[in-house]
Amino acid sequence: MSPCAQPIAAAWAEVSSPATPLATGADPPPAATGWRTRSTAPLGSSQPVRSVSRALRLLEVVGDGPPEGLPLTAIASELRLAKSTVLASARTLVEHGFLRAVEPGPRYRLGTALIAFGELAAEQNPLGEVCLDLLQRASEASGLTARLALAEDGYPVCVRRVDGPGLVRFAAPLGRREPPYATAAGKSILATYGEERVRAICAEAGMLRHTPRTITDVTELLGELAAVRSRGFALDDEEEVLGVFCVGASFAGRSGECVGAISVTGLKQDVPTARLAELGALVRSLADEAAALLGGPPWTPPADEPDPPEPTQHGDGAGSAPAAG
Repeated sequence: MSPCAQPIAAAWAEVSSPATPLATGADPPPAATGWRTRSTAPLGSSQPVRSVSRALRLLEVVGDGPPEGLPLTAIASELRLAKSTVLASARTLVEHGFLRAVEPGPRYRLGTALIAFGELAAEQNPLGEVCLDLLQRASEASGLTARLALAEDGYPVCVRRVDGPGLVRFAAPLGRREPPYATAAGKSILATYGEERVRAICAEAGMLRHTPRTITDVTELLGELAAVRSRGFALDDEEEVLGVFCVGASFAGRSGECVGAISVTGLKQDVPTARLAELGALVRSLADEAAALLGGPPWTPPADEPDPPEPTQHGDGAGSAPAAG
C-alpha cells in the first residue's frame, strides 16, 4: 500500500467492519459517515443556528439557478420565506463574497469566494488525493477525461477530474449530484444495491428524460444493472448528454459498502464500439486499485447471474456540444 494511502485506509478501518465482497444485488449496511450536497431538512425544523441554515439553502438555490442569476422574488419563493428575510441573508453573503448582486434587478449569482473554497475542498478531500494517480493513469491510457465520483445516498457526486488531451473540455461541475440512472458512475453505484433501494432512489430522483436515450423506466434500469454487476462496469451511451459517452466502475471501502466510482468520458464519435470492452477493463482495474487503497475488496462477478452480452452502442452517435459525462 502506498504510504500516502495508509492514513486513509486506517480511517476507514475505524468506522467500518471487516472486509466483505462488494455487494452484488443485496443492500449493504448504511454508510457510517457521509456528507450531503443538498440539505433536505425543512427550514421550520429545530436547528442549532437557523440563520446559517437559511444562508446555505439560499446558496444552494442560487447555485441551481440559471447562469444569469435569480431575482430576490424567485429565491424567496423557492425558500418559502419573506423577501425581507431573504434580502438580509443575501446582503450578508454579498458582503463576504459568497454571492454577487448584478444589475438589472438585482439578480444574485454565486460569488468568487466560493471558487477558492471549492479548490480548497478538492485539495483537502482525502479520497480525491489518494485516487489522483489513478485518474491520471485512466486519462493517459484512454485519451479521455477521467473522473472520480463519491456515492452519496446512491447519487454520484464528482469530486475530482483529470481532463483528457485535446481542446474538448467537459463542463460538468464538481460537487453536484448527478442523475444516478443516466450516468455511468451512477449506474455502477446503483448496481451494488438491491432492488428496493434502487427503486427508492429512482423514485426520489424522478428519472427525468435528459435525451431520447435516457432510461426512464425503473424495470428496464434494473435489467441493465444486472448486466453491470455481471461485467463489472457501466455505460452511459448518450443518456445524459447527446454526443457524450462514459464508462464507469464502482469500488468499495473496507466495510464492503460502495464508496464511489471511477469513469472516463469522451465524445461518442471518438469511442468506437471495439473499445468498449477495453475501456471497461481499464476502469474496472483502476476501481479495484481504489478499493485496495481503502482496504476494501475487489469486484467479483455474481455467481447466480448469466454472462452479460458484449457492450454495444446505439447507432453511430449524434454530435452535440458536450456538457457532462
